[in-house]
Amino acid sequence: MFRYKLTKNDTIEKSLLEIEALKIIFDSQKILPHIEENFRRESLLKSALYSARVEGNPSKINDLDNQEDLHKLEINNLVRAYKFIYSSKSPKKLSILVIKKLHKIVMKNISNQAGLFRIEPWAIYNQAGIAIFLAPAHFRVPELMSELVDNIQKLKENEFLKSAIFQFLFEKIHPFPDGNGRVGRLLSTFLLHTSGYGFRGLIPIEEIVDNERDSYYEALEPSTDLTRFVEFYLESFVKQAKNVLERINNYSSSLGKIDLLLPRRKEIVNIIKDHPYCTADFLIRRFSKVNKKTLLYDLKKVVDEGFVNKIGKTRGVVYLANK
Repeated sequence: MFRYKLTKNDTIEKSLLEIEALKIIFDSQKILPHIEENFRRESLLKSALYSARVEGNPSKINDLDNQEDLHKLEINNLVRAYKFIYSSKSPKKLSILVIKKLHKIVMKNISNQAGLFRIEPWAIYNQAGIAIFLAPAHFRVPELMSELVDNIQKLKENEFLKSAIFQFLFEKIHPFPDGNGRVGRLLSTFLLHTSGYGFRGLIPIEEIVDNERDSYYEALEPSTDLTRFVEFYLESFVKQAKNVLERINNYSSSLGKIDLLLPRRKEIVNIIKDHPYCTADFLIRRFSKVNKKTLLYDLKKVVDEGFVNKIGKTRGVVYLANK
Protein backbone atom coordinates (compact mmCIF):
# COMPACT_ATOMS: atom_id res chain seq x y z
CA MET A 1 0.00 0.00 0.00
CA PHE A 2 2.78 2.45 0.81
CA ARG A 3 5.23 1.60 -1.97
CA TYR A 4 4.80 4.82 -3.87
CA LYS A 5 7.36 6.70 -5.90
CA LEU A 6 8.28 10.36 -5.44
CA THR A 7 10.86 12.11 -7.60
CA LYS A 8 12.15 15.31 -6.01
CA ASN A 9 12.60 17.17 -9.27
CA ASP A 10 13.49 20.83 -9.91
CA THR A 11 9.81 21.87 -9.82
CA ILE A 12 9.37 20.44 -6.32
CA GLU A 13 12.65 21.83 -5.02
CA LYS A 14 11.83 25.28 -6.42
CA SER A 15 8.39 25.25 -4.77
CA LEU A 16 9.85 24.20 -1.41
CA LEU A 17 12.36 27.07 -1.55
CA GLU A 18 9.58 29.52 -2.43
CA ILE A 19 7.46 28.27 0.48
CA GLU A 20 10.34 28.80 2.92
CA ALA A 21 10.83 32.34 1.56
CA LEU A 22 7.10 33.04 1.82
CA LYS A 23 7.07 31.74 5.40
CA ILE A 24 9.78 34.23 6.34
CA ILE A 25 7.78 37.05 4.71
CA PHE A 26 4.53 36.06 6.45
CA ASP A 27 6.27 35.63 9.80
CA SER A 28 7.72 39.14 9.53
CA GLN A 29 4.56 40.71 8.07
CA LYS A 30 3.17 43.32 10.44
CA ILE A 31 -0.62 43.18 10.28
CA LEU A 32 -2.82 44.72 12.94
CA PRO A 33 -4.50 41.92 14.92
CA HIS A 34 -8.08 42.86 14.03
CA ILE A 35 -7.21 43.18 10.32
CA GLU A 36 -5.43 39.82 10.35
CA GLU A 37 -8.42 38.24 12.08
CA ASN A 38 -10.70 39.51 9.30
CA PHE A 39 -8.41 37.95 6.69
CA ARG A 40 -8.33 34.71 8.68
CA ARG A 41 -12.13 34.54 8.92
CA GLU A 42 -12.37 35.07 5.16
CA SER A 43 -9.69 32.43 4.54
CA LEU A 44 -11.48 29.92 6.75
CA LEU A 45 -14.77 30.48 4.95
CA LYS A 46 -13.06 30.12 1.57
CA SER A 47 -11.35 26.90 2.66
CA ALA A 48 -14.72 25.44 3.64
CA LEU A 49 -16.60 26.75 0.62
CA TYR A 50 -14.08 25.71 -2.03
CA SER A 51 -13.42 22.32 -0.45
CA ALA A 52 -17.18 21.68 -0.71
CA ARG A 53 -17.24 22.99 -4.29
CA VAL A 54 -14.51 20.52 -5.32
CA GLU A 55 -16.95 17.76 -4.33
CA GLY A 56 -19.82 19.25 -6.35
CA ASN A 57 -21.42 21.76 -3.99
CA PRO A 58 -22.51 24.67 -6.27
CA SER A 59 -22.40 27.40 -3.61
CA LYS A 60 -20.63 30.67 -4.36
CA ILE A 61 -18.92 33.05 -1.95
CA ASN A 62 -21.48 35.84 -2.52
CA ASP A 63 -24.56 33.64 -2.52
CA LEU A 64 -24.29 31.44 0.57
CA ASP A 65 -27.57 32.62 2.08
CA ASN A 66 -29.54 31.43 -0.95
CA GLN A 67 -28.26 27.84 -1.09
CA GLU A 68 -30.23 24.69 -0.36
CA ASP A 69 -30.17 23.38 3.20
CA LEU A 70 -27.84 20.45 2.41
CA HIS A 71 -25.33 22.69 0.66
CA LYS A 72 -25.37 25.12 3.59
CA LEU A 73 -24.96 22.23 6.01
CA GLU A 74 -21.92 20.91 4.14
CA ILE A 75 -20.22 24.30 4.26
CA ASN A 76 -21.17 25.03 7.88
CA ASN A 77 -19.80 21.65 8.94
CA LEU A 78 -16.54 22.37 7.13
CA VAL A 79 -16.29 25.80 8.75
CA ARG A 80 -16.64 24.14 12.15
CA ALA A 81 -13.98 21.58 11.22
CA TYR A 82 -11.46 24.24 10.13
CA LYS A 83 -12.21 26.25 13.26
CA PHE A 84 -11.57 23.14 15.35
CA ILE A 85 -8.13 22.70 13.75
CA TYR A 86 -7.11 26.25 14.65
CA SER A 87 -8.73 26.20 18.11
CA SER A 88 -7.01 25.65 21.45
CA LYS A 89 -9.00 22.40 21.78
CA SER A 90 -7.37 20.87 18.72
CA PRO A 91 -4.91 18.01 19.42
CA LYS A 92 -1.27 18.69 18.61
CA LYS A 93 -0.58 15.29 17.06
CA LEU A 94 -2.16 13.28 14.26
CA SER A 95 -4.04 10.18 15.35
CA ILE A 96 -6.89 7.94 14.28
CA LEU A 97 -9.07 9.73 16.84
CA VAL A 98 -8.34 13.10 15.18
CA ILE A 99 -9.11 11.68 11.74
CA LYS A 100 -12.44 10.25 12.89
CA LYS A 101 -13.26 13.42 14.84
CA LEU A 102 -12.83 15.59 11.74
CA HIS A 103 -14.94 13.22 9.64
CA LYS A 104 -17.63 13.26 12.31
CA ILE A 105 -17.73 17.08 12.23
CA VAL A 106 -17.76 17.20 8.41
CA MET A 107 -20.52 14.61 8.00
CA LYS A 108 -22.70 15.61 10.98
CA ASN A 109 -26.41 15.38 10.04
CA ILE A 110 -25.36 14.31 6.52
CA SER A 111 -24.38 10.67 7.04
CA ASN A 112 -25.31 8.12 9.69
CA GLN A 113 -21.75 6.81 9.34
CA ALA A 114 -20.08 10.05 10.41
CA GLY A 115 -16.80 9.26 12.15
CA LEU A 116 -16.85 5.60 11.09
CA PHE A 117 -14.57 3.82 8.61
CA ARG A 118 -16.28 2.25 5.61
CA ILE A 119 -17.53 -1.31 5.82
CA GLU A 120 -17.97 -1.90 2.08
CA PRO A 121 -15.69 -2.15 -0.98
CA TRP A 122 -14.97 1.04 -2.96
CA ALA A 123 -13.69 1.58 -6.51
CA ILE A 124 -13.36 4.17 -9.28
CA TYR A 125 -15.11 3.20 -12.51
CA ASN A 126 -14.64 4.52 -16.03
CA GLN A 127 -17.49 5.42 -18.37
CA ALA A 128 -17.72 1.81 -19.51
CA GLY A 129 -18.37 0.70 -15.95
CA ILE A 130 -14.97 -0.96 -15.58
CA ALA A 131 -13.13 -0.51 -12.27
CA ILE A 132 -9.90 1.38 -12.94
CA PHE A 133 -8.94 1.67 -9.27
CA LEU A 134 -9.96 -0.60 -6.43
CA ALA A 135 -9.37 0.74 -2.92
CA PRO A 136 -8.06 -1.68 -0.29
CA ALA A 137 -10.63 -4.04 1.17
CA HIS A 138 -12.71 -2.43 3.89
CA PHE A 139 -11.52 -4.89 6.56
CA ARG A 140 -7.94 -3.63 5.99
CA VAL A 141 -8.81 0.05 6.50
CA PRO A 142 -8.18 0.25 10.29
CA GLU A 143 -4.79 -1.43 9.91
CA LEU A 144 -3.78 0.69 6.89
CA MET A 145 -4.85 3.95 8.52
CA SER A 146 -2.85 3.15 11.66
CA GLU A 147 0.12 2.30 9.47
CA LEU A 148 -0.28 5.53 7.49
CA VAL A 149 -0.37 7.66 10.64
CA ASP A 150 2.72 5.91 12.03
CA ASN A 151 4.64 6.19 8.74
CA ILE A 152 3.85 9.89 8.29
CA GLN A 153 4.96 10.68 11.82
CA LYS A 154 8.24 8.83 11.29
CA LEU A 155 8.86 10.26 7.81
CA LYS A 156 11.89 12.55 7.78
CA GLU A 157 10.78 14.96 5.06
CA ASN A 158 9.84 18.59 4.66
CA GLU A 159 6.49 19.26 6.38
CA PHE A 160 4.85 20.25 3.10
CA LEU A 161 6.01 17.05 1.45
CA LYS A 162 4.64 15.04 4.39
CA SER A 163 1.32 16.85 4.14
CA ALA A 164 1.05 16.20 0.39
CA ILE A 165 2.13 12.56 0.71
CA PHE A 166 -0.41 12.00 3.47
CA GLN A 167 -3.27 13.48 1.45
CA PHE A 168 -2.40 11.36 -1.60
CA LEU A 169 -2.18 8.08 0.37
CA PHE A 170 -5.27 8.94 2.41
CA GLU A 171 -7.23 9.24 -0.85
CA LYS A 172 -5.87 5.87 -2.02
CA ILE A 173 -7.02 4.12 1.16
CA HIS A 174 -10.36 5.94 0.94
CA PRO A 175 -11.17 5.08 4.57
CA PHE A 176 -14.67 6.57 4.78
CA PRO A 177 -17.82 5.85 2.78
CA ASP A 178 -18.12 9.57 1.92
CA GLY A 179 -16.31 12.84 2.59
CA ASN A 180 -12.78 11.57 1.93
CA GLY A 181 -11.72 14.51 -0.24
CA ARG A 182 -12.93 17.09 2.29
CA VAL A 183 -11.37 15.26 5.23
CA GLY A 184 -8.12 14.63 3.35
CA ARG A 185 -7.72 18.37 2.68
CA LEU A 186 -8.58 19.14 6.31
CA LEU A 187 -5.94 16.70 7.52
CA SER A 188 -3.32 18.28 5.26
CA THR A 189 -4.18 21.61 6.89
CA PHE A 190 -3.96 19.98 10.33
CA LEU A 191 -0.49 18.56 9.59
CA LEU A 192 0.80 21.92 8.37
CA HIS A 193 -0.71 23.82 11.30
CA THR A 194 0.66 21.47 13.96
CA SER A 195 4.13 21.52 12.38
CA GLY A 196 4.37 25.32 12.35
CA TYR A 197 3.64 25.74 8.64
CA GLY A 198 0.02 26.81 8.91
CA PHE A 199 0.76 30.39 7.78
CA ARG A 200 -1.57 31.55 10.59
CA GLY A 201 -4.60 30.18 8.72
CA LEU A 202 -4.37 32.85 6.00
CA ILE A 203 -3.87 30.64 2.91
CA PRO A 204 -7.05 28.96 1.56
CA ILE A 205 -5.36 26.55 -0.86
CA GLU A 206 -8.77 24.95 -1.54
CA GLU A 207 -9.64 27.95 -3.74
CA ILE A 208 -6.87 27.00 -6.19
CA VAL A 209 -7.91 23.33 -6.01
CA ASP A 210 -11.46 24.28 -7.02
CA ASN A 211 -10.32 26.64 -9.77
CA GLU A 212 -8.03 23.93 -11.19
CA ARG A 213 -10.21 20.95 -10.39
CA ASP A 214 -9.32 18.95 -13.51
CA SER A 215 -5.60 19.20 -12.77
CA TYR A 216 -6.27 18.22 -9.15
CA TYR A 217 -8.15 15.06 -10.10
CA GLU A 218 -5.63 14.19 -12.81
CA ALA A 219 -2.85 14.44 -10.21
CA LEU A 220 -4.82 12.07 -7.97
CA GLU A 221 -5.45 9.54 -10.73
CA PRO A 222 -4.65 5.89 -9.93
CA SER A 223 -0.88 5.66 -9.99
CA THR A 224 2.03 4.56 -7.83
CA ASP A 225 3.87 7.81 -8.61
CA LEU A 226 2.81 10.73 -6.45
CA THR A 227 5.28 13.21 -8.01
CA ARG A 228 2.59 14.90 -10.08
CA PHE A 229 0.31 15.39 -7.09
CA VAL A 230 3.11 16.80 -4.94
CA GLU A 231 4.00 19.24 -7.74
CA PHE A 232 0.35 20.38 -7.97
CA TYR A 233 0.00 20.65 -4.18
CA LEU A 234 3.15 22.74 -3.69
CA GLU A 235 2.64 24.97 -6.74
CA SER A 236 -0.97 25.62 -5.70
CA PHE A 237 0.10 26.66 -2.22
CA VAL A 238 2.79 28.99 -3.58
CA LYS A 239 0.33 30.58 -5.98
CA GLN A 240 -2.31 31.11 -3.31
CA ALA A 241 0.21 32.41 -0.75
CA LYS A 242 1.39 34.99 -3.27
CA ASN A 243 -2.21 35.98 -4.02
CA VAL A 244 -2.97 36.45 -0.32
CA LEU A 245 0.26 38.39 0.27
CA GLU A 246 -0.61 40.73 -2.59
CA ARG A 247 -4.11 41.27 -1.19
CA ILE A 248 -2.74 42.04 2.27
CA ASN A 249 -0.21 44.50 0.86
CA ASN A 250 -2.79 46.20 -1.37
CA TYR A 251 -5.25 46.43 1.50
CA SER A 252 -2.65 47.80 3.90
CA SER A 253 -1.49 50.45 1.42
CA SER A 254 -5.07 51.57 0.77
CA LEU A 255 -5.92 52.06 4.44
CA GLY A 256 -6.42 55.51 5.83
CA LYS A 257 -5.14 56.32 9.29
CA ILE A 258 -8.57 55.72 10.83
CA ASP A 259 -8.69 52.19 9.38
CA LEU A 260 -5.70 51.26 11.52
CA LEU A 261 -7.68 51.85 14.70
CA LEU A 262 -9.10 49.00 16.72
CA PRO A 263 -12.73 48.38 15.65
CA ARG A 264 -14.40 49.96 18.71
CA ARG A 265 -12.18 53.05 18.58
CA LYS A 266 -12.93 53.45 14.90
CA GLU A 267 -16.65 53.22 15.71
CA ILE A 268 -16.27 55.87 18.43
CA VAL A 269 -14.66 58.27 15.94
CA ASN A 270 -17.39 57.63 13.35
CA ILE A 271 -20.15 58.21 15.93
CA ILE A 272 -18.55 61.51 16.96
CA LYS A 273 -18.36 62.48 13.27
CA ASP A 274 -22.08 61.82 12.94
CA HIS A 275 -22.88 63.57 16.27
CA PRO A 276 -20.59 66.62 16.62
CA TYR A 277 -20.19 68.05 20.15
CA CYS A 278 -21.48 64.87 21.77
CA THR A 279 -20.71 64.10 25.42
CA ALA A 280 -19.02 61.14 27.05
CA ASP A 281 -22.39 60.15 28.57
CA PHE A 282 -23.85 60.01 25.04
CA LEU A 283 -21.10 57.57 23.97
CA ILE A 284 -21.49 55.50 27.13
CA ARG A 285 -25.19 55.05 26.31
CA ARG A 286 -24.30 54.01 22.75
CA PHE A 287 -21.94 51.34 24.10
CA SER A 288 -24.10 50.12 26.96
CA LYS A 289 -22.50 46.65 26.99
CA VAL A 290 -18.94 47.98 27.26
CA ASN A 291 -17.39 48.65 30.65
CA LYS A 292 -17.45 52.42 31.34
CA LYS A 293 -13.74 52.59 32.22
CA THR A 294 -12.82 50.68 29.06
CA LEU A 295 -14.86 53.02 26.90
CA LEU A 296 -13.42 56.15 28.52
CA TYR A 297 -9.94 54.75 27.95
CA ASP A 298 -10.73 54.19 24.25
CA LEU A 299 -12.08 57.74 24.07
CA LYS A 300 -8.88 59.09 25.63
CA LYS A 301 -6.77 57.15 23.08
CA VAL A 302 -8.59 58.57 20.03
CA VAL A 303 -8.15 62.06 21.55
CA ASP A 304 -4.44 61.44 22.22
CA GLU A 305 -3.94 60.15 18.67
CA GLY A 306 -5.55 63.24 17.15
CA PHE A 307 -8.72 61.74 15.73
CA VAL A 308 -10.98 63.64 18.12
CA ASN A 309 -10.82 67.03 19.85
CA LYS A 310 -11.84 67.38 23.48
CA ILE A 311 -13.57 70.73 23.96
CA GLY A 312 -14.28 72.27 27.37
CA LYS A 313 -13.51 71.14 30.88
CA THR A 314 -14.98 68.92 33.58
CA ARG A 315 -18.75 68.39 33.21
CA GLY A 316 -19.01 70.60 30.14
CA VAL A 317 -16.68 68.52 27.97
CA VAL A 318 -17.86 67.69 24.46
CA TYR A 319 -16.12 65.91 21.59
CA LEU A 320 -15.61 66.92 17.98
CA ALA A 321 -14.00 64.71 15.31
CA ASN A 322 -11.10 66.10 13.30
CA LYS A 323 -11.55 66.23 9.54
